[in-house]
Amino acid sequence: MAKRRVSGNPEALEKTPTGIKGLDEITNGGLPAGRPTLVAGGPGSGKTLLAMEFLVHGAESYNEPGVFIAFEETAEELKRCLPWYAF
Repeated sequence: MAKRRVSGNPEALEKTPTGIKGLDEITNGGLPAGRPTLVAGGPGSGKTLLAMEFLVHGAESYNEPGVFIAFEETAEELKRCLPWYAF
């Protein structure tokens, strides 16, 4: 993905854009580049949707690989639900 520093400071944290409207602005450029990001929240808070949108954007816009790990949804449930969303 397109990585960039959030300021002119050479020690500033590199960010990877999420492609999610509004999120890149409030995170000052996206998620930390090259680092894992844990997304936590209760049921229905949008964790899966956030992860899928980030992965789809990275794959389509930057040809980046990604990994999604789910503990509750099965692959079949994800395949059935995600086509409804237009990323």
